[in-house]
Amino acid sequence: MTAVTDRSRDEGVEETRQDDGRRWDDGLIARRATEVAPEGVEGGPAAQDDPGPQVEAYALPGNPLRPRLDALRELVGLSRARLDGETLAEAGRVLDEASARQRLSSRHTVVAVAGATGSGKSTLFNALAGIQISDTGLRRPTTSAPIACSWTDGAAGLLDRLAIPGRLRRRPVQGGTPTDEALQGLVLVDLPDHDSAATGHREQVDRVLALVDAVIWVVDPEKYADAALHERYLRPLAGHAEISFVVLNQIDRLPGEAADLVLDDLRRLLDEDGMAVGEHGEPGVTVMSLSALTGAGVGDLREVLGRFVQARTAAARRLSADVDAAAARLRPQYVAEGRPGLGERAREDFTDRLAEAVGAVAAGQAAEREWRRNAGRACGTPWLRLWRWYESTRQLGGLDLMAKVLAPPPEEEFTARQRVEQAVRKLADDAVEGLPAPWAQAVREAAVNGAKGLPEALDQLTRNTPTGGRGRGANRDTGPAAAVPGSGESGSGGHGPGGRSPATGRGRRGSGAPDTTAAPGARGPGSRGTRPPRPAWWPAAVLVQASMTLLQLFGGLWLLGQIVGVLEPGLIVPALLMLAGVLGGPLVEWSCAAAARGPARRYGQEAERRLREAAAGCGRARVLDPVAAELARYREVRERYAAVTELSTTGG
Repeated sequence: MTAVTDRSRDEGVEETRQDDGRRWDDGLIARRATEVAPEGVEGGPAAQDDPGPQVEAYALPGNPLRPRLDALRELVGLSRARLDGETLAEAGRVLDEASARQRLSSRHTVVAVAGATGSGKSTLFNALAGIQISDTGLRRPTTSAPIACSWTDGAAGLLDRLAIPGRLRRRPVQGGTPTDEALQGLVLVDLPDHDSAATGHREQVDRVLALVDAVIWVVDPEKYADAALHERYLRPLAGHAEISFVVLNQIDRLPGEAADLVLDDLRRLLDEDGMAVGEHGEPGVTVMSLSALTGAGVGDLREVLGRFVQARTAAARRLSADVDAAAARLRPQYVAEGRPGLGERAREDFTDRLAEAVGAVAAGQAAEREWRRNAGRACGTPWLRLWRWYESTRQLGGLDLMAKVLAPPPEEEFTARQRVEQAVRKLADDAVEGLPAPWAQAVREAAVNGAKGLPEALDQLTRNTPTGGRGRGANRDTGPAAAVPGSGESGSGGHGPGGRSPATGRGRRGSGAPDTTAAPGARGPGSRGTRPPRPAWWPAAVLVQASMTLLQLFGGLWLLGQIVGVLEPGLIVPALLMLAGVLGGPLVEWSCAAAARGPARRYGQEAERRLREAAAGCGRARVLDPVAAELARYREVRERYAAVTELSTTGG
């Protein structure tokens, strides 16, 4: 019989109608042969494609493979911005092939017969078909192109997918036996030698093996341990054991119990390859021995194939194994060691470092000193206040020189900008600990990008953030800087020696002198000319201090009048009045200073808290939130990967 030459009959299959009269589209992949010869391989009738519907929709209702494929598709989509195309190429190929196979027949199982040169795979192919279809002989290579043998109609789409032309499609001889009935739906494909000297033959083998539902590996007693077979095929396909058959052919050449010994050694090699051997009802590769030439064991193989084909699960098993293999390749990209993420400790450390960079502690201390200084000004004795004013004016001339002496060299100064950068680096290190390399890089980039302009933003923040207490004058004299070391007064503070801003470390006036206009205890932008709020007892204390001063003046004038003779002598009363004023003034000042310690401390703590919260908010918006978003993205893809593998993604 001649091969079918009218390609329109194959194409007409796509336009057949189902019972409900609607047009039906089988979605075949357009891989038809470009040339159709009038005569194919000798022997066996050419396959006649049934013009009726040739496929059932290959769906997987209730099968766990469908959610795994959906998860893999989502995983690839979420990872495109983080992983390169080469890394995701295998997963994309699996999805494409799964989609293509889903549109083709679920009633057919495509099984390839593969083997090395001289293994007898074509002889076994003919023995299973019951007729001479594939050429055999001493000439090598004998098989130059894949040849298909379909036991039932409707497999045209599957063979188109394998790019097997119509002239190489055959039908077997069937005798109506139970074994033949069980093989209904089998599509057997004889492949060229996988170790052929012709490169094109090896490429065809690799291409078809990636598309078939199952593989029969034919080995012989001489080459069953060939490294090319085990290292190139069996070992990489160890996860496909359930859809693999390893057949030891030519046992008729082995004397006595040699066949059993060789078969045991073959099982050992498969175990070393990581391919589980299916024994005692356990899933795994099927290992058999036979002689295709004499027919010994061929019937057993036909029975095993019949049960395998009737189960109609080979395609789903193949796709599941492909998904497992793709997931195994992607494992280093998704599986973390431990449970990465940002803990509360890392967030608190980051906030503390930013607070240190903006001088929150120094600002609080300066605010506390300013409160106590104002209390001293309001409640202190006039004579002591005059003395302090004189001392401060005398020291102003040496303040610039003192700041220059105390300032470290620029190359040795650990500036606030460096503190900010160190805080960001430490946060990134904590966040990426245990993360796979691509996601760790993404988290670091998010942290670095967020840190751009952060020192300047913090510097601006310290100028605009009110750090004082509540009430009138809540932001009085509480800039985020500390006093000049050793000065005891509000000086440069967080601006450091040389008038540097707390976040950037840059000078402001160019003279190297402390910038007292922005220092805490001096005045900062937005709070000029104001002072910390005063407690209710301050007016009373001021009145008492004024009374003590009046007593001193009254007693002194009384004594002076007696000395010059204006008043009558009597030293006791004026001396007591003057003594009461002299002793009462410092006593009132000391009492006010003691009473001001608590409010001053709370005022300083409030100033520190406000500046700390402002710095934390700035760092959170610029660094923490982008880093957290990248970690959330990783957790999402990790969950998708877990759905693909159906395993835990943590290394712990």
